[in-house]
Amino acid sequence: MDKKPYYITTAIAYTSRKPHIGNSYEIVLSDALARFKRMQGFDVFFQTGTDEHGQKIEEYAKAAGVSPKEYVDKVAGEIRAICDVLNTTYDKFIRTTDKDHEEAVAKIFQKLYDKGDIYKGEYEGWYCLPDESFFTDTQLVDGKCPDCGREVVKAKEEAYFFKMSKYQKQLEDYIEQNPDFIYPESRKKEMLNNFIKPGLQDLCVSRSSFKWGIPVPFDKKHVIYVWIDALSNYITGLGYDGGKNSDMYRKYWPADVHIIGKDILRFHTIYWPIMLMALGEPLPKQVFGHPWLLFGNDKMSKSRGNVIYADDLCKRFGVDAVRYYLLSEMPHAQDGSITYETIIERYNSDLANTLGNLVNRTVAMNNKYFGGVVQAPLAEEPVDKELKALALNCLPEVTRLLDTYRVSDALGVIFDLAKRCNKYIDETMPWALAKDEAKKERLGTVLYNLLESIRFIAVLLKPFMPDTSDKILAQLGTDINTLSSLESFGALVPGSKVGEAVPLFSRLDAEKTLKEIEESLPKEEVKEEKKEEAKKEIVGLKQIEFDDFAKVELRIAEVIDCKPVKRAKKLLELTLNDGTDTPRTIVSGIAQWYSPEDLLGKHIIIVANLKPRMLCGVESRGMLIAGEVTENDVKVAFVDGMPAGTVLG
Repeated sequence: MDKKPYYITTAIAYTSRKPHIGNSYEIVLSDALARFKRMQGFDVFFQTGTDEHGQKIEEYAKAAGVSPKEYVDKVAGEIRAICDVLNTTYDKFIRTTDKDHEEAVAKIFQKLYDKGDIYKGEYEGWYCLPDESFFTDTQLVDGKCPDCGREVVKAKEEAYFFKMSKYQKQLEDYIEQNPDFIYPESRKKEMLNNFIKPGLQDLCVSRSSFKWGIPVPFDKKHVIYVWIDALSNYITGLGYDGGKNSDMYRKYWPADVHIIGKDILRFHTIYWPIMLMALGEPLPKQVFGHPWLLFGNDKMSKSRGNVIYADDLCKRFGVDAVRYYLLSEMPHAQDGSITYETIIERYNSDLANTLGNLVNRTVAMNNKYFGGVVQAPLAEEPVDKELKALALNCLPEVTRLLDTYRVSDALGVIFDLAKRCNKYIDETMPWALAKDEAKKERLGTVLYNLLESIRFIAVLLKPFMPDTSDKILAQLGTDINTLSSLESFGALVPGSKVGEAVPLFSRLDAEKTLKEIEESLPKEEVKEEKKEEAKKEIVGLKQIEFDDFAKVELRIAEVIDCKPVKRAKKLLELTLNDGTDTPRTIVSGIAQWYSPEDLLGKHIIIVANLKPRMLCGVESRGMLIAGEVTENDVKVAFVDGMPAGTVLG
């Protein structure tokens, strides 16, 4: 029987500079999904790649004293190398400078022009160079780019336009009739209400102010703009050429899912579908808009000195540990957070303790008590049932969660089984059983149940931590690694022999590791930035308008509960009475200066209308007001005599 095809894609990375760890999350997420689909028996085609044309590239290349092609070759090589370092199993790495892609894009442009969907005009508006986008007065936010918040300049040039407005109703109807097309639901509502229903403007699809791009086939003064060039990669990579499409295209298109960051969702759920409609091609089955991975609470930025690169992390922590952190720390629909402190904490608690210790001591006990030979489970007891039931529930639950891209939750299911195994060891006490010869069969049964449960864990970890999965199976002495082998408990063969107990993850000395990381960071950039900030502070505070202040709601809240955040030593989770009917949770990095007991019953000032944010698995809805009294002393602003719910202003 032929395998069912499954086509999964990522956004293609812009070759302006080496991507940071936040950019790398997407390729690891997509790889985990692709690997799981292959394990399910699908014929998977997984595509990623690079976007290499545009004015920005032309300017970067000029500044570097090289040609645009030399520049993008270097950066594309860095991007591909990171994909390889992260052990991703893409089937095609497309580059928009590939000859077959450029030829196909020219045909697409010509086809849309011949159809009357592209026309020549003149564009005058506000241009954002970093985003290479034009905006109208009404689209600007506080006079700046609505996408990146940077300055824009007035620009005017001749251009070709694509008739987006012609297809607005068709797209709107399609989204309404296909509720799963944009996922999750919140992203769909955002696209419909914020962008489509207010009205679509025709799209600028050519530029004449720079040369680094694919020439318009019938007007060499113009180059084809990013929207047609880059977005077309999903079909050109399969062999679409506007007419005589390849067998591969016919097999895999439409894509089963585009995995796309939320910041570029508009391009993939509005621009791209409309282009496909105009071409008469099917739309992708689903577009999943994933959240961002932030550094602490901030978006990663080289200028802020908070950029982390995947290859650096892999060298320090190992590839699978980095993959695990990225996939487990990112919530389904909220931004995730990465700090060196939390990486170390999760490494030690989840990988070294929960998983590594479980495998190591189980294999070691089987070697010690039975010479490595796997025993037949001949002495079952009621305590075994819960462990088996949990193991058998893992596959359907992981499958269900991955079907909706809840990768973090899926990993949580697997690690819950590992935690239950550790509890099972405490309950059954194999070391005590080993002292009584009459209980040898029971000891063998306990160890069999543990080894088989660990096999479940290893098989299910394969999409997420492939090398670790292989290492565990090697220690178990088995190659039984299919998903179908998890449909019943007992595939591990009695009489087989386990391997040597080798530690999977050694605990890290947190203080030592953080010191090493600090010493390895480029300090000059940070120093310069701090100097600049200090200079600004000395000159004076930046003034704001009253309207800016009016946007902030300061409210009195009473601390009704407080506890440490398990995943982060520096964070406290505060439960607050803010005068509403629903308690509010805020996460604050004040554990160094306050214990939970110090805060209970206190009245504090909070910023009540901040957007919620996930911090180490806890949703924080607001921010408390505190002041840095000295470099190493922070004081929370306590308020006496004002009831909870009082709004300040």
